Amino acid sequence: MDNFTYCTPTKYVFGRDAELKAGEEAKASGMSRVLVVYGHSSARKSGVLDRVIISLQRSGIAVTELGGIDPNPTDPKVREGIGICRREKLDGIVAVGGGSAIDTAKAIAAGALYDGDFWDFWAGKKIIDKALPVGCVLTIPAAGSEGSGNSVITLVDGMHKISLRTDYWLRPKWSLLNPELTYSLPPYQTASGIADMMAHIFERYFTTTPDVEVTDRVSEGILRSIIEEAPKVMAKPDDYQARANIMWAGTLAHNGICGTGRREDWTSHAMEHEISAVYGVTHGAGLAVILPAWMTFMARNSPAKIAQFGRRVFGVNSRHDTTAALEAVMSLKAFFSSLGLPVTFADLGIARPDIELLVKKLHENKGDEIGGYYRLTAMETTEIYRLAL
Repeated sequence: MDNFTYCTPTKYVFGRDAELKAGEEAKASGMSRVLVVYGHSSARKSGVLDRVIISLQRSGIAVTELGGIDPNPTDPKVREGIGICRREKLDGIVAVGGGSAIDTAKAIAAGALYDGDFWDFWAGKKIIDKALPVGCVLTIPAAGSEGSGNSVITLVDGMHKISLRTDYWLRPKWSLLNPELTYSLPPYQTASGIADMMAHIFERYFTTTPDVEVTDRVSEGILRSIIEEAPKVMAKPDDYQARANIMWAGTLAHNGICGTGRREDWTSHAMEHEISAVYGVTHGAGLAVILPAWMTFMARNSPAKIAQFGRRVFGVNSRHDTTAALEAVMSLKAFFSSLGLPVTFADLGIARPDIELLVKKLHENKGDEIGGYYRLTAMETTEIYRLAL
Protein backbone atom coordinates (compact mmCIF):
# COMPACT_ATOMS: atom_id res chain seq x y z
CA MET A 1 0.00 0.00 0.00
CA ASP A 2 1.23 3.48 -0.91
CA ASN A 3 1.23 6.52 1.39
CA PHE A 4 -1.89 8.63 0.99
CA THR A 5 -3.78 11.65 2.31
CA TYR A 6 -7.55 11.30 2.35
CA CYS A 7 -9.73 14.36 2.96
CA THR A 8 -13.45 14.46 2.27
CA PRO A 9 -14.81 17.75 3.64
CA THR A 10 -18.27 17.35 2.09
CA LYS A 11 -21.21 17.19 4.50
CA TYR A 12 -23.81 14.68 3.30
CA VAL A 13 -27.48 14.98 4.24
CA PHE A 14 -29.13 11.77 3.08
CA GLY A 15 -32.78 10.73 3.01
CA ARG A 16 -36.33 11.87 2.39
CA ASP A 17 -36.82 15.64 2.06
CA ALA A 18 -33.06 16.27 2.14
CA GLU A 19 -33.47 19.01 -0.47
CA LEU A 20 -35.43 21.09 2.04
CA LYS A 21 -32.19 21.63 3.97
CA ALA A 22 -30.65 23.67 1.13
CA GLY A 23 -31.16 27.02 2.83
CA GLU A 24 -29.90 25.81 6.18
CA GLU A 25 -26.75 24.30 4.70
CA ALA A 26 -26.06 27.22 2.39
CA LYS A 27 -26.30 29.70 5.27
CA ALA A 28 -24.06 27.53 7.44
CA SER A 29 -21.41 27.50 4.72
CA GLY A 30 -21.36 31.29 4.49
CA MET A 31 -23.44 31.77 1.36
CA SER A 32 -25.69 34.83 1.09
CA ARG A 33 -26.07 35.42 -2.66
CA VAL A 34 -26.02 32.25 -4.77
CA LEU A 35 -26.22 31.11 -8.36
CA VAL A 36 -28.52 28.08 -8.72
CA VAL A 37 -27.31 25.95 -11.63
CA TYR A 38 -29.53 23.29 -13.20
CA GLY A 39 -30.32 21.47 -16.44
CA HIS A 40 -33.44 21.86 -18.53
CA SER A 41 -37.10 21.20 -17.70
CA SER A 42 -36.99 18.14 -15.42
CA ALA A 43 -35.78 19.93 -12.27
CA ARG A 44 -38.59 22.46 -12.54
CA LYS A 45 -41.28 19.98 -13.60
CA SER A 46 -40.50 17.69 -10.69
CA GLY A 47 -40.79 20.55 -8.23
CA VAL A 48 -37.35 20.03 -6.72
CA LEU A 49 -35.97 23.28 -8.13
CA ASP A 50 -38.77 25.33 -6.59
CA ARG A 51 -38.36 23.57 -3.25
CA VAL A 52 -34.64 24.32 -3.22
CA ILE A 53 -35.13 27.97 -4.16
CA ILE A 54 -37.85 28.46 -1.53
CA SER A 55 -35.60 26.87 1.09
CA LEU A 56 -32.76 29.20 0.16
CA GLN A 57 -34.96 32.29 0.20
CA ARG A 58 -36.48 31.40 3.57
CA SER A 59 -32.95 31.40 4.95
CA GLY A 60 -32.45 34.93 3.64
CA ILE A 61 -30.33 33.92 0.68
CA ALA A 62 -30.69 35.83 -2.61
CA VAL A 63 -31.05 33.58 -5.65
CA THR A 64 -29.99 34.03 -9.28
CA GLU A 65 -30.71 31.18 -11.70
CA LEU A 66 -28.70 29.63 -14.53
CA GLY A 67 -30.54 26.83 -16.32
CA GLY A 68 -30.05 25.01 -19.59
CA ILE A 69 -26.99 22.94 -18.68
CA ASP A 70 -26.63 20.14 -21.24
CA PRO A 71 -25.36 16.60 -20.69
CA ASN A 72 -21.62 16.56 -21.47
CA PRO A 73 -21.45 20.23 -20.36
CA THR A 74 -19.51 22.72 -22.45
CA ASP A 75 -17.60 25.93 -21.76
CA PRO A 76 -20.16 28.54 -22.97
CA LYS A 77 -22.46 27.96 -19.97
CA VAL A 78 -19.46 28.05 -17.65
CA ARG A 79 -18.45 31.41 -19.07
CA GLU A 80 -22.01 32.70 -18.76
CA GLY A 81 -22.11 31.64 -15.11
CA ILE A 82 -18.75 33.23 -14.36
CA GLY A 83 -20.01 36.49 -15.84
CA ILE A 84 -23.14 36.40 -13.69
CA CYS A 85 -21.17 35.70 -10.52
CA ARG A 86 -18.80 38.59 -11.12
CA ARG A 87 -21.51 41.02 -12.16
CA GLU A 88 -23.87 40.16 -9.29
CA LYS A 89 -21.06 39.68 -6.76
CA LEU A 90 -22.34 36.22 -5.80
CA ASP A 91 -20.63 34.24 -3.05
CA GLY A 92 -21.79 30.67 -3.65
CA ILE A 93 -23.06 28.15 -6.20
CA VAL A 94 -25.86 25.61 -5.67
CA ALA A 95 -26.19 22.85 -8.27
CA VAL A 96 -29.50 21.02 -8.69
CA GLY A 97 -29.24 17.92 -10.87
CA GLY A 98 -26.65 15.35 -11.82
CA GLY A 99 -23.01 15.43 -12.79
CA SER A 100 -23.41 17.92 -15.64
CA ALA A 101 -24.97 20.61 -13.43
CA ILE A 102 -22.53 19.94 -10.60
CA ASP A 103 -19.45 19.92 -12.84
CA THR A 104 -20.59 23.19 -14.43
CA ALA A 105 -21.13 24.71 -10.98
CA LYS A 106 -17.60 23.72 -9.97
CA ALA A 107 -16.09 25.24 -13.08
CA ILE A 108 -17.99 28.48 -12.47
CA ALA A 109 -16.84 28.44 -8.85
CA ALA A 110 -13.20 28.19 -9.94
CA GLY A 111 -13.44 30.72 -12.76
CA ALA A 112 -15.35 33.40 -10.84
CA LEU A 113 -12.33 34.14 -8.62
CA TYR A 114 -9.71 33.91 -11.38
CA ASP A 115 -8.66 36.83 -13.55
CA GLY A 116 -7.80 34.69 -16.58
CA ASP A 117 -9.64 32.10 -18.65
CA PHE A 118 -11.11 29.33 -16.47
CA TRP A 119 -9.93 26.81 -19.10
CA ASP A 120 -6.36 27.46 -17.95
CA PHE A 121 -7.10 25.09 -15.05
CA TRP A 122 -8.48 22.34 -17.29
CA ALA A 123 -5.60 22.77 -19.75
CA GLY A 124 -3.08 22.33 -16.95
CA LYS A 125 -1.68 25.86 -17.24
CA LYS A 126 -2.78 26.95 -13.75
CA ILE A 127 -3.61 25.26 -10.45
CA ILE A 128 -6.74 26.22 -8.52
CA ASP A 129 -5.97 27.82 -5.16
CA LYS A 130 -9.40 29.32 -4.41
CA ALA A 131 -13.00 28.90 -5.48
CA LEU A 132 -16.50 29.90 -4.47
CA PRO A 133 -18.20 27.35 -2.18
CA VAL A 134 -20.43 24.83 -3.96
CA GLY A 135 -23.45 22.96 -2.61
CA CYS A 136 -25.38 20.20 -4.39
CA VAL A 137 -28.87 18.74 -4.54
CA LEU A 138 -28.38 15.43 -6.35
CA THR A 139 -31.11 14.09 -8.66
CA ILE A 140 -29.11 11.65 -10.82
CA PRO A 141 -26.79 9.14 -9.09
CA ALA A 142 -24.03 8.47 -11.60
CA ALA A 143 -21.11 10.88 -11.88
CA GLY A 144 -20.31 11.01 -8.16
CA SER A 145 -19.51 14.70 -8.54
CA GLU A 146 -21.49 15.42 -5.37
CA GLY A 147 -18.60 13.98 -3.35
CA SER A 148 -15.54 14.47 -5.52
CA GLY A 149 -13.18 17.28 -6.40
CA ASN A 150 -13.52 16.47 -10.10
CA SER A 151 -15.17 18.38 -12.92
CA VAL A 152 -15.48 17.36 -16.59
CA ILE A 153 -16.03 20.13 -19.14
CA THR A 154 -15.83 20.13 -22.94
CA LEU A 155 -14.18 23.05 -24.74
CA VAL A 156 -16.34 23.55 -27.83
CA ASP A 157 -13.41 24.86 -29.88
CA GLY A 158 -11.83 21.57 -30.89
CA MET A 159 -14.24 19.47 -28.76
CA HIS A 160 -11.68 18.80 -26.04
CA LYS A 161 -13.36 16.97 -23.16
CA ILE A 162 -11.14 17.23 -20.09
CA SER A 163 -11.51 16.04 -16.51
CA LEU A 164 -9.94 18.25 -13.86
CA ARG A 165 -9.20 16.70 -10.48
CA THR A 166 -8.63 18.65 -7.27
CA ASP A 167 -8.17 17.31 -3.75
CA TYR A 168 -9.99 20.13 -1.97
CA TRP A 169 -11.11 23.28 -3.76
CA LEU A 170 -13.83 21.81 -5.96
CA ARG A 171 -15.25 19.36 -3.46
CA PRO A 172 -18.80 20.46 -2.54
CA LYS A 173 -19.22 21.90 0.95
CA TRP A 174 -22.49 20.01 1.28
CA SER A 175 -24.54 17.55 -0.75
CA LEU A 176 -28.22 16.75 -0.23
CA LEU A 177 -29.25 13.26 -1.37
CA ASN A 178 -32.90 12.22 -1.44
CA PRO A 179 -33.43 8.85 -3.17
CA GLU A 180 -37.05 9.77 -3.93
CA LEU A 181 -35.80 12.36 -6.41
CA THR A 182 -34.49 9.51 -8.59
CA TYR A 183 -37.83 7.66 -8.95
CA SER A 184 -38.73 9.38 -12.23
CA LEU A 185 -35.43 8.78 -14.00
CA PRO A 186 -35.86 6.97 -17.34
CA PRO A 187 -34.59 3.35 -17.21
CA TYR A 188 -31.76 4.07 -19.67
CA GLN A 189 -30.53 6.98 -17.58
CA THR A 190 -30.69 4.87 -14.43
CA ALA A 191 -28.72 2.09 -16.11
CA SER A 192 -26.15 4.50 -17.55
CA GLY A 193 -25.63 5.95 -14.09
CA ILE A 194 -24.99 2.47 -12.71
CA ALA A 195 -22.33 1.83 -15.37
CA ASP A 196 -20.71 5.18 -14.58
CA MET A 197 -20.43 4.52 -10.84
CA MET A 198 -19.04 1.05 -11.48
CA ALA A 199 -16.47 2.57 -13.81
CA HIS A 200 -15.35 4.96 -11.07
CA ILE A 201 -14.57 1.95 -8.90
CA PHE A 202 -12.85 0.06 -11.72
CA GLU A 203 -10.55 2.99 -12.48
CA ARG A 204 -9.22 2.72 -8.94
CA TYR A 205 -9.51 -1.03 -8.42
CA PHE A 206 -7.41 -1.99 -11.44
CA THR A 207 -3.99 -1.08 -10.13
CA THR A 208 -0.44 -2.37 -10.02
CA THR A 209 -0.04 -1.31 -6.38
CA PRO A 210 0.35 -4.45 -4.23
CA ASP A 211 -1.09 -5.19 -0.79
CA VAL A 212 -4.20 -3.00 -0.90
CA GLU A 213 -6.50 -5.68 0.47
CA VAL A 214 -8.72 -3.39 2.56
CA THR A 215 -9.31 -0.94 -0.30
CA ASP A 216 -9.87 -3.87 -2.68
CA ARG A 217 -12.49 -5.35 -0.38
CA VAL A 218 -14.26 -2.00 0.00
CA SER A 219 -14.38 -1.68 -3.78
CA GLU A 220 -15.56 -5.25 -4.29
CA GLY A 221 -18.26 -4.84 -1.65
CA ILE A 222 -19.67 -1.75 -3.34
CA LEU A 223 -19.55 -3.45 -6.75
CA ARG A 224 -21.38 -6.51 -5.43
CA SER A 225 -24.00 -4.27 -3.82
CA ILE A 226 -24.55 -2.38 -7.08
CA ILE A 227 -24.95 -5.64 -9.00
CA GLU A 228 -27.48 -6.85 -6.41
CA GLU A 229 -29.51 -3.64 -6.19
CA ALA A 230 -29.50 -2.63 -9.87
CA PRO A 231 -32.11 -5.17 -11.03
CA LYS A 232 -34.39 -4.03 -8.21
CA VAL A 233 -34.43 -0.39 -9.28
CA MET A 234 -34.90 -1.39 -12.91
CA ALA A 235 -37.87 -3.62 -12.03
CA LYS A 236 -39.43 -1.23 -9.49
CA PRO A 237 -38.29 2.38 -9.93
CA ASP A 238 -39.93 3.52 -6.66
CA ASP A 239 -38.20 0.94 -4.46
CA TYR A 240 -36.86 3.40 -1.90
CA GLN A 241 -34.30 1.10 -0.27
CA ALA A 242 -32.85 -0.06 -3.58
CA ARG A 243 -32.70 3.53 -4.84
CA ALA A 244 -31.04 4.59 -1.58
CA ASN A 245 -28.37 1.91 -1.88
CA ILE A 246 -27.66 2.81 -5.51
CA MET A 247 -27.48 6.52 -4.70
CA TRP A 248 -25.04 6.04 -1.83
CA ALA A 249 -22.96 3.61 -3.90
CA GLY A 250 -22.55 6.30 -6.56
CA THR A 251 -21.17 8.70 -3.98
CA LEU A 252 -18.81 6.18 -2.40
CA ALA A 253 -17.60 5.12 -5.84
CA HIS A 254 -16.14 8.54 -6.52
CA ASN A 255 -15.39 10.30 -3.24
CA GLY A 256 -11.88 8.81 -3.14
CA ILE A 257 -12.28 6.01 -0.60
CA CYS A 258 -11.87 3.31 -3.30
CA GLY A 259 -8.56 4.80 -4.41
CA THR A 260 -6.79 5.11 -1.07
CA GLY A 261 -3.28 3.71 -0.96
CA ARG A 262 -2.88 2.91 -4.62
CA ARG A 263 -2.09 4.13 -8.10
CA GLU A 264 -5.19 4.64 -10.22
CA ASP A 265 -5.81 4.05 -13.92
CA TRP A 266 -8.49 6.22 -15.65
CA THR A 267 -7.82 4.92 -19.16
CA SER A 268 -11.42 3.86 -19.83
CA HIS A 269 -12.75 7.27 -18.83
CA ALA A 270 -10.24 9.04 -21.06
CA MET A 271 -11.15 6.80 -24.00
CA GLU A 272 -14.87 7.27 -23.45
CA HIS A 273 -14.56 11.04 -23.14
CA GLU A 274 -13.46 11.12 -26.77
CA ILE A 275 -16.51 9.08 -27.81
CA SER A 276 -18.97 11.34 -26.01
CA ALA A 277 -17.16 14.48 -27.18
CA VAL A 278 -17.31 13.43 -30.83
CA TYR A 279 -20.64 11.57 -30.92
CA GLY A 280 -22.57 13.11 -28.00
CA VAL A 281 -23.49 9.79 -26.40
CA THR A 282 -24.45 9.33 -22.76
CA HIS A 283 -21.24 8.97 -20.75
CA GLY A 284 -22.30 5.87 -18.80
CA ALA A 285 -23.49 4.13 -21.96
CA GLY A 286 -20.15 4.85 -23.61
CA LEU A 287 -18.38 3.38 -20.59
CA ALA A 288 -20.48 0.22 -20.87
CA VAL A 289 -18.93 -0.20 -24.33
CA ILE A 290 -15.33 0.73 -23.51
CA LEU A 291 -14.92 -1.05 -20.17
CA PRO A 292 -15.38 -4.60 -21.52
CA ALA A 293 -13.10 -3.81 -24.47
CA TRP A 294 -10.40 -2.49 -22.13
CA MET A 295 -10.77 -5.52 -19.85
CA THR A 296 -10.55 -7.89 -22.83
CA PHE A 297 -7.24 -6.30 -23.83
CA MET A 298 -6.00 -6.60 -20.23
CA ALA A 299 -7.14 -10.22 -19.98
CA ARG A 300 -4.68 -10.96 -22.76
CA ASN A 301 -1.85 -8.76 -21.50
CA SER A 302 -2.14 -8.24 -17.72
CA PRO A 303 -4.91 -10.52 -16.46
CA ALA A 304 -4.24 -10.96 -12.72
CA LYS A 305 -6.40 -8.14 -11.34
CA ILE A 306 -9.16 -8.70 -13.90
CA ALA A 307 -9.23 -12.34 -12.81
CA GLN A 308 -9.41 -11.32 -9.13
CA PHE A 309 -12.39 -9.09 -9.94
CA GLY A 310 -14.11 -11.96 -11.73
CA ARG A 311 -13.57 -14.40 -8.88
CA ARG A 312 -14.50 -12.09 -6.03
CA VAL A 313 -17.36 -10.14 -7.61
CA PHE A 314 -18.93 -12.51 -10.16
CA GLY A 315 -17.88 -15.84 -8.62
CA VAL A 316 -15.78 -16.98 -11.57
CA ASN A 317 -14.21 -20.38 -10.78
CA SER A 318 -11.40 -20.76 -13.32
CA ARG A 319 -7.92 -21.08 -11.80
CA HIS A 320 -6.15 -19.82 -14.92
CA ASP A 321 -5.92 -16.02 -14.79
CA THR A 322 -6.48 -15.34 -18.49
CA THR A 323 -9.50 -17.63 -18.63
CA ALA A 324 -10.91 -16.18 -15.42
CA ALA A 325 -10.38 -12.64 -16.72
CA LEU A 326 -12.17 -13.38 -19.99
CA GLU A 327 -15.04 -14.96 -18.05
CA ALA A 328 -15.20 -11.80 -15.93
CA VAL A 329 -15.57 -9.73 -19.10
CA MET A 330 -18.41 -11.97 -20.30
CA SER A 331 -20.15 -11.63 -16.93
CA LEU A 332 -19.83 -7.85 -16.96
CA LYS A 333 -21.17 -7.60 -20.52
CA ALA A 334 -24.10 -9.83 -19.59
CA PHE A 335 -24.84 -7.63 -16.58
CA PHE A 336 -24.75 -4.43 -18.65
CA SER A 337 -26.94 -6.03 -21.32
CA SER A 338 -29.46 -7.10 -18.66
CA LEU A 339 -29.86 -3.41 -17.78
CA GLY A 340 -30.50 -2.50 -21.42
CA LEU A 341 -27.07 -0.93 -21.93
CA PRO A 342 -24.99 -1.12 -25.12
CA VAL A 343 -21.80 -3.19 -25.09
CA THR A 344 -20.52 -2.46 -28.61
CA PHE A 345 -20.23 0.61 -30.83
CA ALA A 346 -23.08 -0.75 -32.96
CA ASP A 347 -25.30 -1.05 -29.87
CA LEU A 348 -24.41 2.57 -29.11
CA GLY A 349 -25.70 3.60 -32.53
CA ILE A 350 -22.26 4.22 -34.01
CA ALA A 351 -21.97 1.74 -36.86
CA ARG A 352 -18.64 2.99 -38.17
CA PRO A 353 -16.75 4.97 -35.53
CA ASP A 354 -13.82 7.07 -36.70
CA ILE A 355 -11.27 5.23 -34.59
CA GLU A 356 -8.38 7.12 -36.11
CA LEU A 357 -9.92 10.42 -34.97
CA LEU A 358 -10.71 9.08 -31.49
CA VAL A 359 -7.14 7.88 -31.01
CA LYS A 360 -5.70 11.14 -32.34
CA LYS A 361 -7.77 13.27 -29.95
CA LEU A 362 -7.14 10.91 -27.03
CA HIS A 363 -3.38 11.19 -27.25
CA GLU A 364 -3.47 14.91 -28.04
CA ASN A 365 -5.31 15.41 -24.75
CA LYS A 366 -3.58 12.79 -22.61
CA GLY A 367 -0.08 12.33 -24.04
CA ASP A 368 1.74 9.68 -26.06
CA GLU A 369 1.29 7.05 -23.31
CA ILE A 370 -1.68 6.73 -20.96
CA GLY A 371 -2.82 4.44 -18.17
CA GLY A 372 -1.83 3.57 -14.63
CA TYR A 373 -2.58 -0.16 -14.80
CA TYR A 374 -0.92 -0.75 -18.17
CA ARG A 375 0.88 1.81 -20.31
CA LEU A 376 -0.84 2.26 -23.66
CA THR A 377 0.39 3.93 -26.83
CA ALA A 378 -1.73 4.79 -29.84
CA MET A 379 -1.25 1.26 -31.18
CA GLU A 380 -2.80 -0.30 -28.05
CA THR A 381 -5.63 2.21 -27.69
CA THR A 382 -6.50 1.63 -31.34
CA GLU A 383 -6.78 -2.08 -30.58
CA ILE A 384 -9.05 -1.41 -27.59
CA TYR A 385 -11.38 0.80 -29.66
CA ARG A 386 -11.49 -1.97 -32.25
CA LEU A 387 -12.35 -4.52 -29.57
CA ALA A 388 -15.42 -2.38 -28.88
CA LEU A 389 -16.67 -2.97 -32.42
